[in-house]
Amino acid sequence: MYSLFRSHASEPPPVLEPVPSDFPIIDGAEIAATTYGKRVAGDFYDSLRVSPERILFGLLDVAGRRETNQRILSTAQNIFHNLGAELFSRADFNESEAMIELCLRLNRGLMEAAAGVHPCPAFIGCYHEKFGTLCYTNAGHTAGLLRDRTGIVELTSTGLPLGLFSHATCDAPTVALEGGAVLLLVSRGVIEGRYKDDSAEDQEFGLERVKERLQSEPSSNAQTLSASILNRVGQFISEPLIPDDMTALVFARTA
Repeated sequence: MYSLFRSHASEPPPVLEPVPSDFPIIDGAEIAATTYGKRVAGDFYDSLRVSPERILFGLLDVAGRRETNQRILSTAQNIFHNLGAELFSRADFNESEAMIELCLRLNRGLMEAAAGVHPCPAFIGCYHEKFGTLCYTNAGHTAGLLRDRTGIVELTSTGLPLGLFSHATCDAPTVALEGGAVLLLVSRGVIEGRYKDDSAEDQEFGLERVKERLQSEPSSNAQTLSASILNRVGQFISEPLIPDDMTALVFARTA
């Protein structure tokens, strides 16, 4: 009896598959995400309302296969929700400083959960409903693509991927989103989706094709745009086997 009890007590608690929260209703904006095929790797997106006027959202690309990194994904979601709500709901705070603190804590939490180095590119944004502004950080993630009436601007990396160095920090600039503007985030699997036939070498889908699709898609609806991007990737690769997760997340300002 004693040995059975000891064995059971020493087992770590089960780690549940992290599930994204329902996207919040946003005044004058909307957010949606689409995944292509079965989720096999570490793509994870989530969003929550952290104050009466602020929405926090993010797309993380945790290295490794999903069956081995669930503890890391679960840790990231818990920090994102709990600390994000704490930092961005304070009465008097600086958005940029709060974003930098959130990334620093996420970074350390990921390394602790992984018991070492575990790369995790991430794009995290906080949208202010009243002012139509977005404070964001891009921790070694694929560039965010911001489309408005002037064209497409790349929101490139502002720091190293999370999970590499315990004291690494990211900058957190702020951009204005005009009415009709859309922000597209895609995971590494979208960029690295490959096409191959007997007469051609492997070709990556690449960021330029993502930009071309975003520019040519007339809709500003978040769900339509995210699905359109991944439909185009699916047409390009023409393969039933997906070696990595493919995720597209769109934040669209509708008014």
